[in-house]
Amino acid sequence: MTSADVFVIGGGPAGLAAAIAVRQRGFDVLVADGAVPPIDKACGEGVMPDGIAGARLLGLDLAPAGHAFRGIEFVSGADLQVCDLPGGRHSAGRDLEVPRRSGGLPHIAADFPNGYGLGVRRTALHRIMLERAESLGVRFAWGTRVASLEGIRARWIVGADGSQSSVRRWAGLEAHARYSRRYGFRRHFRLEPWSEYMQIHWGSGCQMYVTPVGPEEVCAVLISRHPHLRLEDALPQFPELFVRLRTADAATPERGGVTASRRLKAVYRGNVALVGDASGSVDAITGEGLCLLFQHAVALADALEAGDLEGYAVAHRRIGRRPALMADLMLMLDGRARLRARTLRAMAARPALFAGMLAMHVGELSTVNFLGNGLALGWQMLNS
Repeated sequence: MTSADVFVIGGGPAGLAAAIAVRQRGFDVLVADGAVPPIDKACGEGVMPDGIAGARLLGLDLAPAGHAFRGIEFVSGADLQVCDLPGGRHSAGRDLEVPRRSGGLPHIAADFPNGYGLGVRRTALHRIMLERAESLGVRFAWGTRVASLEGIRARWIVGADGSQSSVRRWAGLEAHARYSRRYGFRRHFRLEPWSEYMQIHWGSGCQMYVTPVGPEEVCAVLISRHPHLRLEDALPQFPELFVRLRTADAATPERGGVTASRRLKAVYRGNVALVGDASGSVDAITGEGLCLLFQHAVALADALEAGDLEGYAVAHRRIGRRPALMADLMLMLDGRARLRARTLRAMAARPALFAGMLAMHVGELSTVNFLGNGLALGWQMLNS
């Protein structure tokens, strides 16, 4: 292979972000990937305000390709384990009425404290990032499968090859401090967005979140711990989505993937560093995947410029703390109907609690202040 200062394995968003960041520091960069653009992935396609800010550091303007949303909205589902479409049959062989939202729980919404979020189709994001990388002079070897780290003539090697990273295995970095996984399935619908918010709908052991990605298109994603649960089967758990999506035209086939919560013991060894999902990840319910990889890329560029990957390891741990905390808090509600109901009622009674959680989620509120907010939430739950 052609030699380079930095050899990036993986040409998805994480690899492109790393390539852009280090190229901005003057390094000669070569990216190799076995696929050919555009590269797609099953994801919610929402970019939070802190992710938009991270993209700007890389010279990326996502606004022309995106659809803005003003905040996050929680919606309670039906808390049913098995549902059937009216007039149809489920694999369990039972017919059910269209379920109603359980307990009369209200919608709970909060605006981002600063800025806005963007729904951006993954293929559009990849095109924007690729054009930026090419404009900077990053070189590419598309359709090139890297089989090992041997023979790569580069000062630095970056593994950006996703959650099932081969680079991570080759470099002996598989050891992890924690690991869990869930399954996500995504489909786009030709439908005018009905909310100014990204919505998270809560069901029994699963969630669906809906992101507006265009003036006449939404992205719907189901996440659960069940690898065989599909959008169509789960939809009756979410009465409001059932009514809106059951007759809507699907713009894309259903696409699935694994969403993992993984924290590695180390993210580099020798001259090999990992970025994006290869370096660890948080559950997709946080919507922080893109923000994390943008921040990883900038931190990696800082470390390579200083010639010391230990600085990247320190920054990587700091970057991951807040999203990991938010993932743990949100997943506490997964499969715990009573806790979820009490939490949502408490937040509905004191909207500032939800607004504070969202502010912390996007980095506008410190963890210390958020913990105070959490104590207030606990007190509200005890008295609800």
